Amino acid sequence: IYYINIFKKEDDMILNVENLSHGFGDRAIFNNVSFRLLKGEHIGLIGANGEGKSTFMNIVTGKLMPDEGKVEWAKNVKAGYLDQHSVLTPGMTIGDVLRQAFSYLFELEEKMTGIFEKMAEATPEEMEEMMEESGTIQDILTNHDFYIIDAKIEEIARAFGLLELGLDKDVTELSGGQRTKVLLAKLLLEKPDILLLDEPTNYLDANHIEWLRRYLQDYDNAFILISHDMEFLNSVVNLIYHMENQEINRYVGNYEKFKEVYEVKKSQLEAAYRRQQQEMNELKDFVARNKARVATRNMAMSRQKKLDKMEVIELAKEKPKPEFCFKEARAAGKVIFETDDLVIGYNKKPLSKPINLRMERGEKIAVTGTNGIGKTTFLKSVLGLIPAVSGKAVLGDYLYKGYFEQEIKPGNNTCIEEIWETFPSYTQYEVRSALAKCGLTTEHIESKVRVLSGGEQAKVRLCKLINVETNILLLDEPTNHLDIDAKEVLEQALSDYEGTVILVSHDRYLLSKICGRIFEITPGKLEEFNDGFEQYLTQKRARAEAAQAEIAAAKQENLRRENEEKKAVSYRSKEQRARDAKRRARIKELEKLIGELETQMA
Repeated sequence: IYYINIFKKEDDMILNVENLSHGFGDRAIFNNVSFRLLKGEHIGLIGANGEGKSTFMNIVTGKLMPDEGKVEWAKNVKAGYLDQHSVLTPGMTIGDVLRQAFSYLFELEEKMTGIFEKMAEATPEEMEEMMEESGTIQDILTNHDFYIIDAKIEEIARAFGLLELGLDKDVTELSGGQRTKVLLAKLLLEKPDILLLDEPTNYLDANHIEWLRRYLQDYDNAFILISHDMEFLNSVVNLIYHMENQEINRYVGNYEKFKEVYEVKKSQLEAAYRRQQQEMNELKDFVARNKARVATRNMAMSRQKKLDKMEVIELAKEKPKPEFCFKEARAAGKVIFETDDLVIGYNKKPLSKPINLRMERGEKIAVTGTNGIGKTTFLKSVLGLIPAVSGKAVLGDYLYKGYFEQEIKPGNNTCIEEIWETFPSYTQYEVRSALAKCGLTTEHIESKVRVLSGGEQAKVRLCKLINVETNILLLDEPTNHLDIDAKEVLEQALSDYEGTVILVSHDRYLLSKICGRIFEITPGKLEEFNDGFEQYLTQKRARAEAAQAEIAAAKQENLRRENEEKKAVSYRSKEQRARDAKRRARIKELEKLIGELETQMA
């Protein structure tokens, strides 16, 4: 989390960016762009992979210095930044990380303790100054709830499901989704004035995405949100800043409104471009035909001047759209895998009860469950990448596996070198063509993988996967970081794939479109749903409603019993009934008196 205290611009201005230009080597990201953030604005920062959204966040938080331009923040603004590449320090527990949100308060307490220790040797003048300073610190600690920090930590940890993990759990044992929850919980505990959120929903399960949605909808202060989850984005923002071709353009409204205005603007620009091109061609033709003749030379020169003064309309370059098409190997055997009392877990610590499953050729299965429940562990156990705690998974015959891991730390290779390592027989032309088909430009292709955005890195990994012949795909959160176009193309490619698919994802649209069977991992068991993802959701909702109805009925029954007990008590004591009647009469008198007083004060 980063804090910024810079300059005051004007009353409502929180952040002002002017004439910003930046690039990496020969690759320009921004060219003389401007941006502003006002009080109460909920901004969605959107654009295709590689347009510079995360780079922009790093510039405004001071992590990266721009090549040109200025960044000004209002005075005493505290901004909290959730970075999609944030890491947690090994050896720390969840509780340690959450307490870091109050580090400045612990430092103040330490300072106050030091003041108290010095008081024994202080002069009367020094004592007066120390008392005043310690009193100020005491007020700050009290006003910031320093003495109930543990209760606040427990409250936010419960909201994100972290209490169930245990606040003493080492952060190195957390899944990607659990790490995101810890970082987000810490950020919200710090109560920054401004939130800067880079892909906060990546890896979060549906319940916590919904929780975050409600939190941002009710958030009074300003925030800037980067997200490729358009449904989520559309529900929480009131302004869009769109990044495209080194520019940032502002649109009032949510994402749906942006799409309408953007399409109209694009159509108008294309029409104006065609009209101008026609006019320019006519002028050039006139000049070419008439500049040599004495009688028409002046008219030709006049047309040429008009051409020279014309401000030429340029259309934005069309971004290359990815083309994902999985190469398919020979058909697998009828049975893909079968488990026999398989218990999954890490370091001999079980995450499930014995699982008995069978998967057959051509099935497309979703593995669902909350963060850290064991979805990735299940995939790796079935593949044999990690040992089972007990039991076994037997793989079928003629399996050609393709595995997309949730997280891989990139090395120092360029994109070309990364593909060549996997396909050493490819020519450079074939490597470049393969990467280009995944939506990567020449600049991306020649760059090192580690400097690319999360979405571009995912496209490099998908490039390796689609060019290997497979008949079973095991995909762990493949759409995280991908932009809208890439998601749609991947969804279609998986729909067309005739092999077997096992998919872990929080992308509801993807699961609805692809998967006919659901394996839900819950604490202690794995349950099957065989009628598609939408029917699975319907069944889950029905169960939730039935559970709520049962709880309501139980509460009603408890209330009925309490009333019966009260009646029984009242029948046993005549004196108690008389006292209760007097108490009710007195309450009525007091309520009447309060009403009269409020009327007099109005």
